[in-house]
Amino acid sequence: MGKGRVEAFSDAVIAIIMTIMVLELRAPLAAGFEALIPLVPRFLSYGLSFVFLGIYWNNHHHLFQAVQRVNGAVLWTNLHLLFWLSLIPFVTGWAGENAGAGGPVALYGVVLLLAAVAYFLLVRSLLLLHGKSSQIAIALGGGRKEKVSVAMYAVAIPLALVGPLLAWSLYVIVALVWLVPDRRIERAITP
Repeated sequence: MGKGRVEAFSDAVIAIIMTIMVLELRAPLAAGFEALIPLVPRFLSYGLSFVFLGIYWNNHHHLFQAVQRVNGAVLWTNLHLLFWLSLIPFVTGWAGENAGAGGPVALYGVVLLLAAVAYFLLVRSLLLLHGKSSQIAIALGGGRKEKVSVAMYAVAIPLALVGPLLAWSLYVIVALVWLVPDRRIERAITP
């Protein structure tokens, strides 16, 4: 079956998730700039989550440029990814309101970890469908960045319970690693 509807649906869901996040930001009632100071942790968590969603959207787009078709397994693994991404507004709000508390920061990491695992499963379902010698298989190679990201999330989650700021730092590092454009797929599909 064609891939166009999966791409369009995923784009729409990610756009809605981003919209929900910004709608949950509430303006202070006071008019002075000092009223924004208590909102800084919330803005920072929003910014980081926006970057993560942008990274997923970008990589999802590139991923589907390298494939020819989808099947039922791909549809379900894609929905699995979108499920975890849809929880980002919730954990963003909770962690942003409680940036120094271990539980919310750890749960933020759990959602990021499970989204990364879901993305890994989506890639694996596409590789199974297209085969080991396909354009996507050649482009993705061993997936070192993906493995490092999952490991950093796994370290950050328990770390959040004892040092939330250290966990936030690891989340930022993962985002920075992915902000460097991943050109593997672009190189593989460019004639």
